[in-house]
Parts: sequence; structure tokens; C-alpha cells
Amino acid sequence: MEVNSFLQQLGQQLINGISLGSIYALIALGYTMVYGIIRLINFAHGDIYMLGAYIAYFTTTVFKLSFLPALLLAMAGSALVGVLIERAAYRPLRNAPKIAVLITAIGVSLLLEYGGMLLVTPQPRTFPTLFTTMTFKFGGIIVNSQQIVILVVSLLLMVVLTYVVHHTKIGKAMRAVSYDTDAARLMGINVDRVISFTFAIGSGLAAAAGVLVGVYYNSIDPLMGVMPGLKAFVAAVLGGIGVIPGAMAGGVILGVIEALVSGFISSTFRDAAAFGILIIILLFKPSGLMGKNVREKV
Repeated sequence: MEVNSFLQQLGQQLINGISLGSIYALIALGYTMVYGIIRLINFAHGDIYMLGAYIAYFTTTVFKLSFLPALLLAMAGSALVGVLIERAAYRPLRNAPKIAVLITAIGVSLLLEYGGMLLVTPQPRTFPTLFTTMTFKFGGIIVNSQQIVILVVSLLLMVVLTYVVHHTKIGKAMRAVSYDTDAARLMGINVDRVISFTFAIGSGLAAAAGVLVGVYYNSIDPLMGVMPGLKAFVAAVLGGIGVIPGAMAGGVILGVIEALVSGFISSTFRDAAAFGILIIILLFKPSGLMGKNVREKV
């Protein structure tokens, strides 16, 4: 009896972890794509996730839109903001020292967070219910409709991203710029346009994650992107930052580990587990699970 109970709890936590991990994966994809192109850790990325949640909130409460139009508008609006941030904050520092760009990224993050507080107040808001909640039970494991939506939307977006990167002209340009920026420019590729497109895609994916979190937890606030943004960075490093399949795998692995720690130990330690993984991966495999060690010329 105890064995069956343990297996049911294990299965339940795996389902919860995959749902959470899918959200981390969507945010981590933005980190890893931008890093793969221009070697920049965009610490403002978690706040784009927050922005997407608020765009969906206002489009559903003010304009009474349903889930899918709100999701698409949130992705489009956040993609536009991502491009504007790249052009205004990062492009002028393209050849600046890395520390200057890093400090700028932190500054943009704080601007979005506290600008958001000024515009929408710091108070959490209840995200509207966009579809009827249904619960399905499979041998003692409970799956609700929100978890199914999160998984379906996440998988669909990941498939679309994989297709764009590997089977389109702009995807080929992205891979060329990632491999050698100078050679890509000499071959006639508009590097600035490729970088802007990368920011747009990454920001759109982060916005989708924000909308899904709003649907799942029914609560959003201007600082909601801080911790998920950091954990998505951990997921990107875990999978191998700069490697798209690595970001997907890292997000799911991190989500499952957090769910297992919460379910079998204590939810108090879930954040500690995430950052403990970061320390371990940096100590023993800094390139990540799917990354390769690359020597940089000095």
C-alpha cells in the first residue's frame, strides 16, 4: 500500500515538475538564443516574462479577449519591447567591455521592474479565468486542464522555434551569426537584423511563459519575473547555454527536481535546490549537459 502511495506521489510530482519545467524552458530559450548570438546574458529577460503576463491581463480584462488572442498579443507586444531594448540599450554597447553590458542588463531589469510598479502599482492582481478548469484522474495521478494547456503550448512553441532555426532563411542566418559574426557580415548577412530578430523571438517566448504562469497560478505582480528569470538562467546553464535543445532539457530537468524536492523534502528548499544545481554544474561541467568546451582566443 505504501509503495503504491509513493508511486502515485512520485507520478504526481513528475507531472507538476514537467509543467513547471516547460515554463522554465520557454524563458531559458531566450537566454540561450541571445547568448548564442552575441554572448550576452540578458538579465532583463525575466522582466519581459512579467510584461507578457500584464499585457495578457489587460487584454483579457479590458478588451475581454480569450486566451489565444491574449497570448498572441502578449508575445507580439513583448517581442517589440525586446527589440526596442536591444536597439536602445545593448546595440550602442556592442563593442564595449562585457562588464558594461552586464551592468546595463541589470539596469534595464530594474527599470522594467520599478517602472512596472509605477504604472500598475506593486499590488498583485488576480489573473482572470480564461477557460473552464477540468480535472482528470489517471490511477491516482491528477492532471488539470491548465497543466495540459501549459504542456501543449510549450511543446508547440518549441517545435515552431526548432523549425524556424533549422528550416528557414532567417534561422540559417542566426546560426551563421552565432558561429562567426564577422564572416556572416562579409557574406552579406544583416547582423543587426538577425540580432533584433533573436531578441524578438526570445522575448515572445518569455511572454508566453508569463501568460501560462498567470493562467496556472491566477496571480501576477511586477516582481514576478525575478526568481523565475534566475531559475531559467540556471536551466540554460544546466542544459548548456547557447544550445537550444539544452535549454529545453535544462528547464524540464530543473522543474522536475524542484517538484521532487517540494513533494518529498520541503518546499522551503526548492530555491536552494535550483541554485545548488547551478553551483554543481559550474564546478563539474561548466559547459552544461549538452554544451561543448570551447577555447576562446585572447
